[in-house]
Amino acid sequence: MGPWRCLLLLPLLATALRAQQQQFMEYVERRLTLLEERISQWHDQSSRYSTELRDFKNQVLGMLETAEKEREVMRSEAESAAVRVDRLEREVDYLETQNPAPPCVEVDETLMEKQVATSKQRKNEKYTKLTDCSDTIASIRAMKILKRFGSTSGLWTKDAAGNSEKIYVFDGTANDTVYVFPRMREFTLFSATRKAARIKLPYPWVGTGHLVYNGHLYYIRQQGPFQVIKFNLANKTVVDSSVFPAEEQIPVFGLSPFTYIEVAADEEGLWAIYATKEDEKNICLAKLDPTSLDIEQMWDTPCPRENAEGAFVVCGALHVVYNTRLPSRSRVQCVFDVSGTLAPEDASLVYFPKRYGSHSSMKYSPQERQIYAWDDGYQIIYRMEMKKKLEV
Repeated sequence: MGPWRCLLLLPLLATALRAQQQQFMEYVERRLTLLEERISQWHDQSSRYSTELRDFKNQVLGMLETAEKEREVMRSEAESAAVRVDRLEREVDYLETQNPAPPCVEVDETLMEKQVATSKQRKNEKYTKLTDCSDTIASIRAMKILKRFGSTSGLWTKDAAGNSEKIYVFDGTANDTVYVFPRMREFTLFSATRKAARIKLPYPWVGTGHLVYNGHLYYIRQQGPFQVIKFNLANKTVVDSSVFPAEEQIPVFGLSPFTYIEVAADEEGLWAIYATKEDEKNICLAKLDPTSLDIEQMWDTPCPRENAEGAFVVCGALHVVYNTRLPSRSRVQCVFDVSGTLAPEDASLVYFPKRYGSHSSMKYSPQERQIYAWDDGYQIIYRMEMKKKLEV
């Protein structure tokens, strides 16, 4: 092939090459267009799936919210049913228990004068012990803070004479409702009162000097003169009542002005701690008959009211707890033994661990040898180390 023929073929080859290049570019553009369409389709499907997933999530949340509301309604209905069952059980117990007629709690002025005269005759007589208990407090072995419940002032306790595990709570210093928890566990774990039964008393109580003893609640009612009400916890009735035979009563503790009578229990039985204007500087002590509420004996103690915040009785000896106006560390600073076997100057000076404020109530449990205390809204248990009086 000659040179002139090669020159003729060059334009043809260039044209063919441009045609192939054009076809290749068209092919690439078609593929890119198809890819863009698929990307757009994937984007649309992804958006639709996201929308459907969001709608499904909202639907599930709505169903969960509805289920939660229904669960709350069922829980409320179950609690209501439990309350009704509890009420029915109490009504059955009431029908099965002989229901004594409620005593007259109106104040008989003549009877009150006779009680005052009789009690004065029995004042400061020598006490003959009923038991061989000769222990006294050596120290506070431990302190356990259970929880914080209710008002700044109040009272919590167990039955001082029975084997019941129930916890009785008096919230505040004046009310007519007592909370009852079945065991210590329920009282400790649950902050609300929905786990507690409620006992509405026929007469409101005042102060924090009440006591649960042998299935009965002994509480203080104020309507003119102070009355000690004996309330049967089994059939929810007033068994007896008595006007306390002391004239012109004043708050028994200088730092707890809401308490006029402190009902206490120990190994010897029931006691009443009080104060009157006749000897307004010192605290008085009386031995109570738990059956009739009669005063068996009365004593004027050397323990001053000033700066006293609480008291309890152990083995026939009154222990008065003192603090300061600005709460600091509480201590047993005065001991009065009604049997005379322990002189006040021979008793140990017992200090309580530092806590939050000052005690509004302190209840001694003779069976457990510990104290249930209410301190600035905190419920505390003090465990005590005991020793014989002769070792002091």
